[in-house]
Amino acid sequence: MWNLATNQAQQVAQHDAPVRHCAFIPENNLLVTGSWDKTLKYWDLRTPNPVFSYNLPERCYALDVKHPLLVVGTADRHLLVFNLQNPSAPYKQLQSPLKWQTRCVACFPDKTGYLIGSIEGRVAVQHVEDSIGQTKNFTFKCHRENTDIYAVNSIEFHPVHGTFVTAGSDGTYNFWDKDSKQRLKAMAKASYGAEPAPITCGSFNADGSIYAYGLSYDWSKGFQAYNPAQMPSYVQLHGTQEAEVKARPKTPASGRK
Repeated sequence: MWNLATNQAQQVAQHDAPVRHCAFIPENNLLVTGSWDKTLKYWDLRTPNPVFSYNLPERCYALDVKHPLLVVGTADRHLLVFNLQNPSAPYKQLQSPLKWQTRCVACFPDKTGYLIGSIEGRVAVQHVEDSIGQTKNFTFKCHRENTDIYAVNSIEFHPVHGTFVTAGSDGTYNFWDKDSKQRLKAMAKASYGAEPAPITCGSFNADGSIYAYGLSYDWSKGFQAYNPAQMPSYVQLHGTQEAEVKARPKTPASGRK
């Protein structure tokens, strides 16, 4: 953690393998971390030891929290849904509806569900309660070009309009509305010459007027394909327009009544 008052960094958490994700939970004043050591840990930043540790079925690959909803995606397509009013055990544990490795998750702003992005260029819209999900869960394809399929690396909800953006290894990011099942805007592709420049992460600022995203090599083709001189890492800022991120009415289905 970087202390702005002292301009010093201090260690506040520790795992036995790489820490894949972390998130602060202001409602509990706790930091939650997920690791490749197959544990989920909660930390009070004033003490050196975790407040609680939960053993995951596999390595943590994805994590997001909007209190009291916490969703964790692990290797082997496991999904664990926690109610933070009882963080010692998952409220629900299931397999991802997507067939390939989970890359990212994002909780709905209203905390009734979550999105799942995978390496197969597909996103799943999933609700916590089965009674709702039976009619409202669905999946859709994205970040594909002809026969090429790219990973969905990042999903973020807009803090004002409740729409969301996906960013992928194809070098593009797209704005979507899950309720009307529409893509609102497809953005131009970033590239390293003839190759796409993967967008590996992205986030909105507090009022959603700026979308910041990072471009870097994603290691999908191994270390042999990495050329630091031709594949620099950098951050770009996009000033969002209301037409890109504001939900639109659902287009009526055509056909005879």
